[in-house]
Amino acid sequence: MAADYRNKYRKFGSYPFISVVLSITLALFVIGLFGILLIYSQELGRLVKENVRIQVYLKNTATDEEKAALEKKLKASDFILKDSTRKTLTFVSRQEAARQFIQDTGEDFQKFLGENPLRDAFLVTVDPAFQDKKKLAEIKSRLEKEKIVFQVYYVESLIESVNRNVAKIGLVLLGIAGVLLVVVVLLINNTLRLALFSQRFLIRSMQLVGATRLFIQGPFILRSMALGALSGLIASGMLWALLYYGNRRVEELKLLENQDRLLVLLASLLALGIFVAALSSWRAVSKYLRLSLDELY
Repeated sequence: MAADYRNKYRKFGSYPFISVVLSITLALFVIGLFGILLIYSQELGRLVKENVRIQVYLKNTATDEEKAALEKKLKASDFILKDSTRKTLTFVSRQEAARQFIQDTGEDFQKFLGENPLRDAFLVTVDPAFQDKKKLAEIKSRLEKEKIVFQVYYVESLIESVNRNVAKIGLVLLGIAGVLLVVVVLLINNTLRLALFSQRFLIRSMQLVGATRLFIQGPFILRSMALGALSGLIASGMLWALLYYGNRRVEELKLLENQDRLLVLLASLLALGIFVAALSSWRAVSKYLRLSLDELY
């Protein structure tokens, strides 16, 4: 009889281990995979925006001192991208521009023109915060007032298209992520409810012998939290392995990798697995405690 009691005690608060862990792991893996896609799309948008440059063409009469003064002023300006890991202000001489043009096209335009019509220029990488139409126009107007500046040029339509498309993609992905999150929560909830269905009579038996709600719910909630944590760890490991494999196969993916965001995502999957599993178990047990004996059958 003692052995029967121990067997029943072991079963109390338990779940079908493999099926529950597999279901929760797959659900978390899917939302984690989409989370990675969202992170990579945001990083791609950031990289595109951080490579938007305006071209500041100088007058041919500009002296070296005037060029140095303008360079210093550009470096101190508020609209230039501040990034210590890369060069965001580049001076291109007219001779260097001519050599690059000849190298790219294979045609020496100086032979039939008799001169080099190109101008010295500064290539300025603009901070994404200053890339809307109005601010770019203000920057252009401000720079063209400089004594040695001949013209400020940027492809306005391209910048507007980049900003518009990045915003659209972000909104669409966020919308899909929200819907997917709801689906995953419902999936985990239904998985645990079905797993608890086989224990509904045991839950009622504990209630009839005078066990408190907390005493009955406790083992189920703790067990579900453990399964949720295990599922979150497995899903995170699968995603990390997938990222490692992807980076090995496609080296360019490393440019879009954001370690901090990825770690936050993986930690969020773990927390989501624990929280949703605990909440679902609490709701399911509470439901079975409220049902009458006829409804249990």
